[in-house]
Amino acid sequence: MTPLPRTHARRLAAPLTAGILAVGALTALPAAQAHAAGSVVRVTGGQGAWQLTVDGRPYQVKGLTWGPATADAEGYLPDLASMGVNTVRTWGTDATSKPLLDSAAAHGIKVIAGFWLQPGGGPGSGGCVNYVTDTAYKTQMLDEFPKWVQTYKDHPGVLMWNVGNESVLGLQNCYSGDELERQRDAYTTFVNDVAKKIHGIDPNHPVTSTDAWTGAWPYYKRNAPDLDLYAVNAYNAVCDIRSTWEQGGYSKPYIVTETGPAGEWEVPDDANGVPLEPADQAKADGYTRAWNCVTGHQGVALGATMFHYGTEYDFGGIWFNLLPAGQKRLSYYAVKRAYGGDTTHDNTPPVVSGLTVEGDAGAVPAGRDLTLAVRAADPDGDPVTYEVLDNSMYIDQSKNLAPLPFTDFGGGRLRTTAPDRPGVWKIYVKVTDGHGNVGVETRSIKVVPPPVDGTDVALRKPATASSYQGSYGDCPCTPANAVDGDPATRWASDWSDPQWIQVDLGSRTSFRHVQLVWEASYAKAYAVQTSDDGQNWQTVRAVTDGNGGVADLDVTGTGRYVRVNGTQRGTGWGYSLYQFGVYN
Repeated sequence: MTPLPRTHARRLAAPLTAGILAVGALTALPAAQAHAAGSVVRVTGGQGAWQLTVDGRPYQVKGLTWGPATADAEGYLPDLASMGVNTVRTWGTDATSKPLLDSAAAHGIKVIAGFWLQPGGGPGSGGCVNYVTDTAYKTQMLDEFPKWVQTYKDHPGVLMWNVGNESVLGLQNCYSGDELERQRDAYTTFVNDVAKKIHGIDPNHPVTSTDAWTGAWPYYKRNAPDLDLYAVNAYNAVCDIRSTWEQGGYSKPYIVTETGPAGEWEVPDDANGVPLEPADQAKADGYTRAWNCVTGHQGVALGATMFHYGTEYDFGGIWFNLLPAGQKRLSYYAVKRAYGGDTTHDNTPPVVSGLTVEGDAGAVPAGRDLTLAVRAADPDGDPVTYEVLDNSMYIDQSKNLAPLPFTDFGGGRLRTTAPDRPGVWKIYVKVTDGHGNVGVETRSIKVVPPPVDGTDVALRKPATASSYQGSYGDCPCTPANAVDGDPATRWASDWSDPQWIQVDLGSRTSFRHVQLVWEASYAKAYAVQTSDDGQNWQTVRAVTDGNGGVADLDVTGTGRYVRVNGTQRGTGWGYSLYQFGVYN
């Protein structure tokens, strides 16, 4: 059997704003649908010669996963229809689904209506469920899902029902060994129970179940015979599905429910040790390639809902969304061409063919000038404008993109200021054409403390502190860590005020500069103090507006002991320093 992919530890936080159902947060049922125009959808044909039909007519799924709020559906469905899209996929179905179904039906588009089951396989998936023993959860879902099937089964916007998303994969985050196998069998058996119940209520729409890669299919083959077809999420490996299906001896067709360019978990690392994000053109090519591989498996692959028709303008949105912040990218037009949409009168996005960092991208001094060289051109000859942003995903898991002030020197040469917090950052350059189109390119930089002239007289000297974390995450975080010269180790205090850390220089020593490299837990208010005896202290610099990152303090002092005395934390945690440098 094909092995499941490694845990998506780095998997992007997919913008699933379609409304994932959370257990215990179930929405009241709306009034029964007045529609009596629901379609009859069938999987017809035989081995290797299947097709999907809607009211007797062949139907190839040309779809996208749905990102905007369902209440905003009418603002987006005309655009989807213009792209040649005939299907959207959601991950959850409840009372909020009605505006999407209504608008989809009005524009000739159908919905693969999802039902969320824990644990899922990606971020936001929910907690672990014991599918062997947790009868309460299974009973609740077996009661909940059919209510929405009953509500929407005659709605003309429904194409099929999709039970679960990547939970065969996700269960490896909950169990291991033989117990994991038992849970996977129990989960897929439960999916089959749901499918049977749905079929009893709605015989006119197929039921499928999505998982991550075809390593899950043997479990469905063994335990879920009542599924009408399989469904799989596959990105860079989408073109391998056909051979896996052929070698697995499967007797059901499939749809691809997420696909596109290579994901964060599939690409090699760059020189700074973080995933190398494909360029805009490579992403567009990824959608074209994926669709060609889906359509190449004729009679078995019944179509795809590619990922992702989303507007989020964040880390994950830049990786996958076709229209972040509502602006269309090369990928948007690649999908439109694949699905047969008319592009003859379209104004197309700027093409960013290069982004480089002047100097060493692996050693960018914190808070200093950062110069970027961008190569961008607009196919329509439109003038372009730039925006520079950064992101700290690989430091603190933040998905946010923050705009940066910059100077445009012309010719695509842009100067901004590097972040003041050490670590690997993503830098983005957004290029717009004034016609609603955007090109985006990104590179990583490794921000390091700025070099300081002189000798660090505190390096590897004895250090003590008011407290330290003995066992928490990456700890023990002893005071010695702040003066060991290793940028990856840190001192971390208790979570209270005040706290201090001090270093014994061995003898009375003069210094002129202190460099503090804060972890996320920084001091908002603190004082740099000196002492000759370790008991009586003199403040040589007081700071009341600390904001973390690297604090370079030009301060003159003399003493055997130098102390940082924190009086107000900048976060709810304690104080934490990667580096406490004292320079002569």
